[in-house]
Amino acid sequence: MKMKRLAKTLLGATLAVSMLAGCTSGTTPAADSGTTDTATTTTTTTTDTGSTDTGSTDTGSTDTSTPDPNVGEGKKVGVSMPTKDLQRWNQDGANMEKELKAAGYDVDLQYAANDVQQQLSQIENMIAGGCDVLVIAAIEGSSLGEALDMAKENEIPVIAYDRLLMNSDAVSYYATFDNYKVGTVQGTYVKEQLDLDNAAGPFNIEFTAGDPGDNNAGYFFNGAYDVLKEYIESGKLVVVSGQKTFEEVATPTWATDKAQSRAENIIGSFYANTDIDVWLCSNDSTALGVENALANNYTGKYPIITGQDCDIENTKNMIAGKQSMSVFKDTRTLASQVVKMTGQILSGTTVDVNDTSTYNNGVITVPSFLCEPVFADANNYKEILIDSGYYTEDQLK
Repeated sequence: MKMKRLAKTLLGATLAVSMLAGCTSGTTPAADSGTTDTATTTTTTTTDTGSTDTGSTDTGSTDTSTPDPNVGEGKKVGVSMPTKDLQRWNQDGANMEKELKAAGYDVDLQYAANDVQQQLSQIENMIAGGCDVLVIAAIEGSSLGEALDMAKENEIPVIAYDRLLMNSDAVSYYATFDNYKVGTVQGTYVKEQLDLDNAAGPFNIEFTAGDPGDNNAGYFFNGAYDVLKEYIESGKLVVVSGQKTFEEVATPTWATDKAQSRAENIIGSFYANTDIDVWLCSNDSTALGVENALANNYTGKYPIITGQDCDIENTKNMIAGKQSMSVFKDTRTLASQVVKMTGQILSGTTVDVNDTSTYNNGVITVPSFLCEPVFADANNYKEILIDSGYYTEDQLK
């Protein structure tokens, strides 16, 4: 039966290729709706998303021991990454490919150039090419329905990687960092830097969030906003632009140029003679856009700026005092966990998850493994990024 389905899939993918040739209001991620997930899962760890650990480099309970080189023999894994334009996705793909090959898997790694149709076609080709498991970091979580249906028809398990795949019951597992906690780390950093519980204020703050089509972006924003909400409501933090909702502050495709353009408009309209104390950015590409706008259009006191991913250019900016912090999600840890989960899926053993209630994709609540984020700044970046081997000193010069 599976071979018949695969033959149908191969024909469909061939046709697709030929046609293509030539974590507030209104956007809070869905809570567990009570949908029963039919996959067999075991909760192995309890994840606390309310407390923020900013002093430890422990990124979770992931087993990063050397993979068994025989576990993947004769098996093929398709890995779909959204783009090569952001450094982190290059590292994610390279780390996963390295570990999967070390475990004996044949790996089909593809990057989709931020083109949804290209990613859809690539995944269909992976299915037609005989992949036994798919690992997908989606460009847009709701745009891959056809490919996911095809995977389900061919009985191919799917692991959503770092971005939840939405509106489909074909998603087997989700591996990511604790996305809400990423936001709480950022919000707590701002709270502590401004000493909001004791300082008189008021302080001026602006927000730049991520892509409205990325499920994670709502968690990031909500995590930060929830920490700071009481100070906004009391007037100790003032959003001078008035833009407080996720819809108002979201940045399509996380694009640096779009974040820069919006920031320039806000600076020109509201901060010609007023200081900005904080600009809370959900990730490094949007933070870079804000930093560019400040360099071009702002002469006031330099604000606290948050970010996420510890991209090289942003880390250099932290060292230079142009960015205050960046949440560090060690993608080596996430890659190791996905390799482990892949082996568990294919061997029929219990798959490690530590959250079975948070991530509802609109159809099912997807069993998830959440790794722990920490943050880097000018004071600890050497310990977090260089001593760990993530970067060399030369890369940050």
